[in-house]
Amino acid sequence: MSKPIIAANSPSGVELVAGKNYAFCACGRSLEQPFCDGSHGGTGLFPMVFRAEKDGIAYLCRCKTTGNAPFCDGSHDNVSADQVDREIS
Repeated sequence: MSKPIIAANSPSGVELVAGKNYAFCACGRSLEQPFCDGSHGGTGLFPMVFRAEKDGIAYLCRCKTTGNAPFCDGSHDNVSADQVDREIS
């Protein structure tokens, strides 16, 4: 099984619609960050499907180290620019 790739060292602010399901990219390989585009195929990693609880902007993790997936918890502050596009160690 592969490890997630750090897609960025900042979150992505996205507009969510209450009651709608979203597929959060958990592998870091998606070109549609922070959402899944199927790039996880063959990695053993899978997207995290979640339902938005309310309408509005949410900040979703792109460093893949958050303890509150899919939402950003500030963990990206510990990820340097040279770690982006590399597997989490």
